Amino acid sequence: MGELVLAAVIIVSCAVGVLWVPRIRSNPCEHGGVLRHPGTWLAVVVGAMMVNQILFTAFVDQAWNGDPSPVAMYLPSGWFDLADLGSTADVLPAWPWTVLHVQAALELPFVMSAYLLVCRWFGADAFGRLIAARWLISASFTITFCLIEWDLHNPYTVVDIVIRVVAAVVTPLLLPLLAAGGSGPPALLPFALSAAALGAMVLAVYDVATLYNLGHAMSWTPSVGIALVVLLGARLWARRDVPARRVAGSAAASLGWFLTVFAVPALAVRYGFNFGVAPLSMASGLLIVGVALWRGWDRQMLPQLGIAAVTGSAGAAIGAAVAHGHPEATLLAAATGFVLLAGAACAVLDRREAVRT
Repeated sequence: MGELVLAAVIIVSCAVGVLWVPRIRSNPCEHGGVLRHPGTWLAVVVGAMMVNQILFTAFVDQAWNGDPSPVAMYLPSGWFDLADLGSTADVLPAWPWTVLHVQAALELPFVMSAYLLVCRWFGADAFGRLIAARWLISASFTITFCLIEWDLHNPYTVVDIVIRVVAAVVTPLLLPLLAAGGSGPPALLPFALSAAALGAMVLAVYDVATLYNLGHAMSWTPSVGIALVVLLGARLWARRDVPARRVAGSAAASLGWFLTVFAVPALAVRYGFNFGVAPLSMASGLLIVGVALWRGWDRQMLPQLGIAAVTGSAGAAIGAAVAHGHPEATLLAAATGFVLLAGAACAVLDRREAVRT
């Protein structure tokens, strides 16, 4: 039953993303302060998730004598590698709601604010379209989250689903308060590095906070530190004025359309691989890529598209080969490899064209 429902969500959300979201008139470019930046609120949500992990560990120590098996028995392996808080666990409050419920409240704002931050880096047009489509994104993500909840049915499931529905209403109500930032589109390579670095940090939060593995926090510290340095460098690089180039401009426009079209079905397409509808997820992904290229790529540069696609595919293969751990790590590495090598190919093609002229 879950497979059929998720397949329906993928089909409907892809249709919405392809046929309706691109028609939305985006919000005008708007600059705001720190309090209106999606990165600020992403940091706040991540901080709340980490605090919940500490309080959850204290609850397990005090209520279950340090053994998470009363909840771990309902969930797959890879969860609940807890940290040793020592005597600190005895003085912290032991709140039962830290078990799964807080995660259910924060997961939607976490993924939506991260996606919006990436779109803000890309430009006001992509950001504005996503703000306008926020209710559709929230609905698609929440249905997918609830299907996952039901698939991992446990004594906390019903309350978690109620919490997720409440979050699906509250989160879209607050998102219009965020500011769009610059006009865009950005230079391709600094944007790709920024998104990849953010993705690496999101993956760390996913493992440590979403899967209750506070014991993994120290092992993630070097990777997160490197990702943070890369992110800061990429954001400084992105501030440089870069003259518009034909091939890289087409690639950037296509990537912007991909971010726009992919937003609504993103989570459903991802979890289609877990729910036995992987062929539908792959077909949906190819459709979204095709629509993005159709809308963004200059038809006069089809040979350049072929070169960029082949080069990017090689980068995706390399990224997937070197990745390990969660499936999300493989997807992130493949996407990063594709965009970086395809972007480099576009830069070379633009340079050759400039030399000829």
